[in-house]
Amino acid sequence: MGLAVSGCATTEPATRNAPRDTAQIAPQPTPDIQQINVAVPRDLKVSEANRYYPSGDIVWREDPAGDRHAQVKIIFEAAMQRGVDAMGPGQIPAILDVEVTRFHALTEKARYTIGGVHALQFKMQLRDPESGLPFGPPRLVKADFRALGGQAAIAAERKGVTQKVRITDHLAGVIQQELGNPEGYRAARLGVFGAINQL
Repeated sequence: MGLAVSGCATTEPATRNAPRDTAQIAPQPTPDIQQINVAVPRDLKVSEANRYYPSGDIVWREDPAGDRHAQVKIIFEAAMQRGVDAMGPGQIPAILDVEVTRFHALTEKARYTIGGVHALQFKMQLRDPESGLPFGPPRLVKADFRALGGQAAIAAERKGVTQKVRITDHLAGVIQQELGNPEGYRAARLGVFGAINQL
């Protein structure tokens, strides 16, 4: 069933020695997401330290000081909904459960100097709306991507392209790939910054 909701399979290319009547693989049905549940566990540690790489599970500064768990939840909810809406209706009714495991945006210090990586990681699970039973095991998604820094960050902000805008857009694209592509999302290699964010 996991394959049935993982997206569209591509037809394998014909080889020189393949028989003429080789059967083509039919596209796999896609999920029709009817409900999205986002959880940001309270045991995720929040860091407000203004360092290049503060320890903690949640690092978020663009909203006013307050409940960072709730702020991250709102960002994820908006991104997941946007991504699902862009896909249109699918064939298999499903509920999408998302549990955030890491949300590292940049501190002020990193944002206006060296930049870095937005480390965005979450578990996702598709379930049957009627029975509540899962379609296969949960999947850990590492949606890390490069963050702007220094003059590039300042120039982007002047155009209204904040960290929140970039993160929301990116997560929306990630969930589309996870739901519509059999291979799921594949994060880019981010060198040293990427390796640090796996610690």
